[in-house]
Amino acid sequence: MDVEGLRIEQSGLTDFCAHIFGHLSRVDQRRCACAYVSAILTTPGKKSLRRLARTVSTSPAAAQSLRQFVNGSPWSWQPALHELASWTRRRGPVTAWSIGRAFLPKRGERSVGVHRHYDPFSNRTLSCQLGYGAFLSVGTAHIPVEWELSLPGAWNDDIQLRRRARIPDTEQGRPAWAHALGLVDSLASRMEPVPVVADLRDEPDVGHLIQGLEQRGHDFVIAVPHRLRVRFSDHLGSRSTGPAARYLASADTSVEMVVPGGPEDGGRVTRILAVPVDLHGERHGCASAEDPYRLFAKVGPGEPDQAWITNLRSCRLREAVKLAELSLGTSTAVSAMGRWFGLLDFEGRSFPGWHHHMTLVSAAYAYGRLGPLGDRSPNHESYNTSDLAILAQRPWLKPTYEH
Repeated sequence: MDVEGLRIEQSGLTDFCAHIFGHLSRVDQRRCACAYVSAILTTPGKKSLRRLARTVSTSPAAAQSLRQFVNGSPWSWQPALHELASWTRRRGPVTAWSIGRAFLPKRGERSVGVHRHYDPFSNRTLSCQLGYGAFLSVGTAHIPVEWELSLPGAWNDDIQLRRRARIPDTEQGRPAWAHALGLVDSLASRMEPVPVVADLRDEPDVGHLIQGLEQRGHDFVIAVPHRLRVRFSDHLGSRSTGPAARYLASADTSVEMVVPGGPEDGGRVTRILAVPVDLHGERHGCASAEDPYRLFAKVGPGEPDQAWITNLRSCRLREAVKLAELSLGTSTAVSAMGRWFGLLDFEGRSFPGWHHHMTLVSAAYAYGRLGPLGDRSPNHESYNTSDLAILAQRPWLKPTYEH
């Protein structure tokens, strides 16, 4: 691989890349990894391979070298992500594992995993790749340290299509809840568990995720569809089954609590509706409790806000409410990665290439968010405020779908 002219000027970034990508056996691979991350952090606008190469090299062959490194070089991305998780954990205590989704719009049908899918954030059906990510919540930061790619339809069944995209035989199409459980299992295999937060309000089979987390002994706070069927016991002890929205709308009691906020507000009074429930037809290994879960929602204008289910006991409801808010921070992180860190600019079609790209973008985002440059984005935007504050202050901070 020709890496002549590649320039890496930031000593701190060099040390970071040496740590994250130290498992790569070849010097040119390690140099390309650092050049790619450096270029993401310093190239304004679209992060095409040609533009990235011009930022870090004077060599006309640099773009092809980076392209080969991302799409053709057979390096393993898992060790890099594991090192990224360890680096992130050293930056502060991890308060939650958040499961997020990244919609990567694509033209054409040859990019691995591309399919038509409804994106609830843009309220559009897109031709896209759909990635599921595990994020470590550290303070106000949400750092992606694991990714899985959705492989629906022909990507799961067509042998020739899979071979062209270099999809391993071990990778199979799975529903959203199975991707979420897979990410949680991967994290649990190498670090101490913390509560799991996931927003799967548009997934009808979210009950399978709740069951899997319960069986594994994880605390969780999960956004669920209002139509999710739950079982509810009234004050007389009689039980009924129906959609979650019915019980939230008919609840005649609510709780007012001070939910700790960011340093700018110190806390705020939030009104919460909360009722004990179980999932219809499932006991989830919790026979000792009549209603093992709490269904809750903030009380907003009109109908109750988004419904959440948690297995945290009622005395920890304040913690559950605070954890639920992390899902917005995770989606904001994905948006920031799309706007400033090249998440949407993958120029390749293979399964390994997609994972290489996601790993490199994740490393750049982690360094930009928690490293020495953490107070600046490539456009000198502040990253020292909370992710929620970034979204509130910058309504334009959404994925750029023009591709």
